[in-house]
Amino acid sequence: MVAKDTPHTVCGSILCRQLDRLLGDVWRQAASRLRAVIRGQDPITLPNQSEPEPDVAIAGGKDEDYLAHHPYPEDIFLVIEISDSTLDYDQTTKLKIYAEAAISDYWIVNLNLRQLERYSQPYQNAQGEFNYLSKQISLPHQSVAIPGFEDVFLDLNRIFPTVVNT
Repeated sequence: MVAKDTPHTVCGSILCRQLDRLLGDVWRQAASRLRAVIRGQDPITLPNQSEPEPDVAIAGGKDEDYLAHHPYPEDIFLVIEISDSTLDYDQTTKLKIYAEAAISDYWIVNLNLRQLERYSQPYQNAQGEFNYLSKQISLPHQSVAIPGFEDVFLDLNRIFPTVVNT
């Protein structure tokens, strides 16, 4: 495991805080069935018995629902990887792992290009390889709907860290 650099760490902190704030507002305004938990760098359990630790995952329910086991793919609304030095790995190996597990929505926060890569609709092709049918690019000046919470929008300008010279 490669050590995370500071933009990766800052982006992860900001992203978790923003998601918690946005989805916390939904919890207070809606029925408990819409409840979700933001998991930062915590394991998820996939059918192949692997337990990757995405930078961020949004799972249904509440923290206590995962005392007996980590979230399974059917529990997950969204998996997010924050990428700079691991970009190639996240766009290939991890993408295939999440697609094979039928994770419906996978995002890569591409710090190098300052864009969000949104993957959806996992599938298996005729050669048996897994991928996503849909890939969308969003830029920092845009807002995107959070899967499972389509009326809740994440302002991407808030999650891309900007270096401040002092």
